[in-house]
Amino acid sequence: MTDDTIQDTDAFKNAWDEPQKSALSQVELDKLTEELIAALKSVYDPEIPVDIYELGLIYRVDVSDDRDVVVDMTLTAPGCPVAGEMPGWVETAVEKVPGVRSAKANLVFDPPWDSSKMSDEAKLALNMF
Repeated sequence: MTDDTIQDTDAFKNAWDEPQKSALSQVELDKLTEELIAALKSVYDPEIPVDIYELGLIYRVDVSDDRDVVVDMTLTAPGCPVAGEMPGWVETAVEKVPGVRSAKANLVFDPPWDSSKMSDEAKLALNMF
């Protein structure tokens, strides 16, 4: 064995001695999902008495193994008066979930929102049945 081989072998061994980051278990992910939904349901569009989750404004929630959360969301209309503020409200709500390391809310308009994205609960609250 050459000295280079020994050094490479030692580096490889040391890499295994370091603690490995583990993926979230399904139980942890399920619990986190419930808590994230509850957090998102705490954010309301000020013009509509229904939370943004039930309105269908949340398009995607991505949770990394490090518990960084990225939310893709939209608005009921691009000209919404709180367009500049609502992503911050979402980030603040998500960051309050225990164990979440960071939150980022991205505002997207594709696909455009329409009332078909609303839950039955939201439609009922707004007398849309």
